[in-house]
Amino acid sequence: MRLYIRFLSIHLKSQMQYKLSFFLTMAGWIMMSFLELLSVTFVFARFHSVAGFSLREVLLCFATMMMAFNLAELLGRGFDVFARMLGNGEFDRVLVRPRRATFLVLASQIEFARIGRLLQGIAVFIYVIPRSEVVWTADKILTLILMIVGGTLVFFCLFLIYAAYTFFTTEGLEVLNIFIYGGREFGQYPFAIYGKEVLRIATFLIPMALFQYYPLLYLLGRETSIWYALAPLGSLLFAVPAFALWSLGLRHYKSTGS
Repeated sequence: MRLYIRFLSIHLKSQMQYKLSFFLTMAGWIMMSFLELLSVTFVFARFHSVAGFSLREVLLCFATMMMAFNLAELLGRGFDVFARMLGNGEFDRVLVRPRRATFLVLASQIEFARIGRLLQGIAVFIYVIPRSEVVWTADKILTLILMIVGGTLVFFCLFLIYAAYTFFTTEGLEVLNIFIYGGREFGQYPFAIYGKEVLRIATFLIPMALFQYYPLLYLLGRETSIWYALAPLGSLLFAVPAFALWSLGLRHYKSTGS
C-alpha cells in the first residue's frame, strides 16, 4: 500500500508540472459530465416520469453510475490503456521488475484530472439525497455505499477483461467498449426501462443491474427484501472470471518483439 501511495504521489507531481493544463483538462471533464446531466434533465423537461421513475429517482442512478465509473477509471486507467503498453514493449520491462505485473500495470497510469467527473457525481449526490424522499436509515446508507463499491468493482473488472483480451489480440477489442462506456450511458437510467432482455443481460452477463437497479428499488421502498439491498455483493462474483482471464493472458503472454 505504501508503494502504491508513492506511485500516486509521483503521478500527481508529474501532472501538476503543468498546472494550467491540468485544471483546464479537469474543467473539460466537468463540462462533459455536466452535458450528460443536462441530457437527463431535458428528457424530464418533456416527460414527468420514465417507466414510473421520477427525475430525482433517476438522478440517484445517474450519480451512482457516475461515481462508480469514474472511480474505476481513475484506479484502473492502466488497464484501459494496456494495449499501448503491450504494443511498445513496455510490458516486457514490467515483467522483469521485482513486483507483481498486475500491481505495476495498475499503478502505471493514474489521471488525476478525471477527478473532475468524480466531483460532478458528488455534487449530484449532494443535490439529490436530501430531495429524494428516501428515509435515510442506516441500512439504506449502507446500501448506497454498496452500490458505489459494487459498481466500481464491475467497471474495474471490465477494464481488466479489456486488457486481458489484449494478450491474445495485441490490440484492444473495441466491442468491449459497448459494455464499458455503453453500460455507463445506459446506466444513467434504471435498467428496467429498456425491457426484460436488457435487464437479464445486466443481471446475469454484465451485472450492472445488481449494483444499480435492484438496490435502487430497496432505497425507494418499492422492495423491502434485504436481498435487494445486498444485491451489489453479487457483483463481486464478476471479479472471478475477470481475474481468471487476466491470469490466463499472463501465462500465455509472448513478447511482441518491439
